[in-house]
Amino acid sequence: MTSLTKKKTWLFAIGQFGWALLSGLIGSWLVYFYQPDDASIAAGQTVFIPQGRVIFGVLTIIGIITAAGRIFDAITDPLVASMSDKCKSPLGRRMPFLKWSALPFAVVTVLVFCAPVNHTSVLNAIWLAVMILLYYFSITLYCTPFTALYSEITHTEEERMLASTAISLTFIAGTAVAYCAPTIWNALTPALGRVAAMRTAFVILAAISLVCMYFPVVSIKEKDYVDSVPVTTNMFESLGKTFKNKNFRIFVGSDIFYWIGLTMFQTGLSFFVTSLLKLPESYFMPMFVGMTALSLVFYIPINMLTKKFGKKKMVVLAFILFTVLFTFTACTGPQLFISTKVQAVIMVVLASFPMAIFGILPQAMVADCAEDDTKKTGESRQGMFFAARTFCFKLGQSVAMLLFTSLATIGANSGSAGSETGYRIVAIVSACLCLTGGIVLVFYKDRR
Repeated sequence: MTSLTKKKTWLFAIGQFGWALLSGLIGSWLVYFYQPDDASIAAGQTVFIPQGRVIFGVLTIIGIITAAGRIFDAITDPLVASMSDKCKSPLGRRMPFLKWSALPFAVVTVLVFCAPVNHTSVLNAIWLAVMILLYYFSITLYCTPFTALYSEITHTEEERMLASTAISLTFIAGTAVAYCAPTIWNALTPALGRVAAMRTAFVILAAISLVCMYFPVVSIKEKDYVDSVPVTTNMFESLGKTFKNKNFRIFVGSDIFYWIGLTMFQTGLSFFVTSLLKLPESYFMPMFVGMTALSLVFYIPINMLTKKFGKKKMVVLAFILFTVLFTFTACTGPQLFISTKVQAVIMVVLASFPMAIFGILPQAMVADCAEDDTKKTGESRQGMFFAARTFCFKLGQSVAMLLFTSLATIGANSGSAGSETGYRIVAIVSACLCLTGGIVLVFYKDRR
């Protein structure tokens, strides 16, 4: 089999930039668009769907829709993984999925924000529900084969760590570009109005992501790097065999707590800036770009430290640092003895190191589990290992969206989508979840 060169590694990683950008648009701006706070409404944001805890007096419509989307996404992950593991295409088991899913993935991402009625309406909620389901199916069709291919085209620990670092960098970069959306829509708002400007910004960024997602398709010939035989087991049997791996079960258990906490925090970041720190929307981009740039500084040290201490200890450390960050965020605001701008800088600094760790190491840990399992069982089920991981953490993200959209409304005035008290509770709960995830990971047996 051909060794993966550095050039090919980075060309492959550009695909991660593309889908991370689309994922970042949904993760960063979906709730912000459909559950706007008072500041956004004052700036001209239309309230498209009914607000508040209108379902059983506990759940919000946006929370139910996003949670249902994540559950649907989690269910389809093993299905797509099984289809990919069994694929007998001349292009390979993974490339056909990347080739044909990229365009609908980009288009549907934009349509999520294109509610048809220009005022509060149940029809908009129905539209959003349908588009969210299509979005999550599209992202599964691209990302599940993509992550499986990462495990297969890397043959040595050196190649795997380089590829893991590369796709981590491009993932962070793609998410960072998604955070630049306010810069684009603020420039267009005077001419188009806020909602049209936001949609135009999403179209521009989706077009960029589409081009990037085709880089792996045109630059990597899967058959040159992979000599795997399509599996014959059905989806449920393959999934069951995957979860028989004890080490993988421990990793996934820890991962679920991480993703619940992180998703709640990421969803709330824009609200933390405007509602807790009392800073304008324009601070979103420099804060996230600052986190990204500073985290890049740590990539080489993290690779060196991982060789010395192992992946598990580094990820446990990241859990601890995220716990500190989320706790600090819950206490931020003008009431502290330091300015809110300095508090924003502290948040950036605290986030950068654990961001880098979680960007590099979890993917490599899943690949380790998949490779060890292949050696023990003789079956090449990389697709199912990565799908099983995403199946679990997406269920966690579903819980996170339900929790965030409900907790954020605690203490809110009538007609408001959130309050300072609610956002502080979100940060505290995120901290507790990350601490729990770190404790669970202590029982993982690191591959040395």
